Amino acid sequence: MRSSFLAVGFCATASLAAAETPVLTVLTYDSFVSEWGPGPAIEKAFEATCGCDLRLVGAGDGAALLARVQLEGKGSEADIVLGLDTSLTAMAAASGLFAPHGVTGSFDLPVDWDDPLFLPYDWGWFAMVHDTTRLATPPASFQALAASDLKIVIQDPRSSTPGLGLLLWVKAAYGDRAPEIWSALADNIVTVTPGWSEAYGLFLAGEADMVLSYTTSPAYHLIAEDDATKAAAPFDEGHYLQVEVAGKLAASDQPALADAFLAFMGSEGFQSVIPTTNWMYPARTPAGGLPEGFDTLITPAKSLLMTAAEAQAARGPALDEWLTALSR
Repeated sequence: MRSSFLAVGFCATASLAAAETPVLTVLTYDSFVSEWGPGPAIEKAFEATCGCDLRLVGAGDGAALLARVQLEGKGSEADIVLGLDTSLTAMAAASGLFAPHGVTGSFDLPVDWDDPLFLPYDWGWFAMVHDTTRLATPPASFQALAASDLKIVIQDPRSSTPGLGLLLWVKAAYGDRAPEIWSALADNIVTVTPGWSEAYGLFLAGEADMVLSYTTSPAYHLIAEDDATKAAAPFDEGHYLQVEVAGKLAASDQPALADAFLAFMGSEGFQSVIPTTNWMYPARTPAGGLPEGFDTLITPAKSLLMTAAEAQAARGPALDEWLTALSR
């Protein structure tokens, strides 16, 4: 009887403790929460300091995150959205769902940063990645790619930030000639996937010659697999820059914890895991610098980037041009 009484008492105490542990829910993209992504290490590091339960919830690819919180509105269970980029921040701000972050400090970004709602946590350049054992001499521009018989896999701009970034890349590089470029590229596209993970998986399975990814993607193969056969093709017209950001939802019932997490994003505990888990450049360079292998990556001669307002204005027309070209 005594042991039964103690067991009941222990269970009640444990349940009470669990009930009192605050929960912070971060909505993010699938690859961030994968076992090989940054999620597990960041969850462990933040929970060691916050006295909370950090729940990282994967919800497709980056562009799908905004669509989800717009649908859920103030009733969303998420406290933070992590995985938007500057192609979506104007639209996200216009939703009225995000609150100011209040975090100050400098970042190691190739652009100035003063957005009151969204904080950067990493950045990189989009690139077409190939296997050097199968494609020794890649095209050096979208025009050269379109003129070739090479097959590529890209992501859907309606659900994926890389997919939307590709539209803005072509638009920024070619302006009014973008429809012409997409018409020429249409027969090079093997398929369009909802997100980055599916596209990269198809490329690794040999389903395409090139895949839309990042200049930093070859670092994964080099560092994690000791494989130097993957490379990003430098394009003469320049490469579009992506800055990934997170923002706090105004309706969060854990505003203090959300603020603590946003501040934690700039810490060594968060930034040091980005290069070898998310395989991007960190928003703040870790004390030990970038891992060996990042020095082998290409650095585009020209960076392309629209402002948040420019990206919002360009999104609709660019999407129409892309859909028209692929529907023919």
